[in-house]
Amino acid sequence: MADRMSKGEREDLQRLIRQREKVQKSAAKARSTELLADFENQMAAEYRFDDDAVWATATKAASAEVAKAQERVEARCRELGIPKQFAPSLSLGWRHRGYGNALAERRAELRRVAQAQVAALEQKAIVMIEQASVEMQTEIAVAGLTSETARGFVERLPTVESLMPALSYSEVAGDSEPPIVEQILTPNALRQRRFRERQQALRDANVTFDNAPRADHEDG
Repeated sequence: MADRMSKGEREDLQRLIRQREKVQKSAAKARSTELLADFENQMAAEYRFDDDAVWATATKAASAEVAKAQERVEARCRELGIPKQFAPSLSLGWRHRGYGNALAERRAELRRVAQAQVAALEQKAIVMIEQASVEMQTEIAVAGLTSETARGFVERLPTVESLMPALSYSEVAGDSEPPIVEQILTPNALRQRRFRERQQALRDANVTFDNAPRADHEDG
């Protein structure tokens, strides 16, 4: 076949795929560092009221209203005879940081959550990189196989889902197979479990029989 890859081409491709896999794993680790650094920058950020046009307009409007309110407070203080140096006052405040990045304890908590999430993302990315690498190498290897017997060996490789099925008491794999939980129990543990089930069934039956209504018979 003219379009069949040569052995040298397959080896070169597989070597290139493995190199790319290694580089992508390193890139995933570097990306984790970037994500954590970006998160730290977000937590450390401080915002001035004039950093944004909308913020500046809102602050200006609020300042005008606060000034009017302060005039009323001062007028009332004069009526009550409160000296100016002892009089209460109003003021407008702008917080440069929010609650989440103002408290040290809260920042530490958020940092732990971010680190856990980034670690999970990195692990997921590495698994996907490895799976893609293996799939491509498999396609290249299969392309060089010349017999159906050789191809059959590749197809017989089990999947993760088949090796790690979901645990369930009620769902069965087939009419002749026991539930998954029974498949992983030892024979002795399985006998003990079935013995307890039979004993419970007998106790349930006795309770039902004892509670059944009885007919009263009188001699004629």
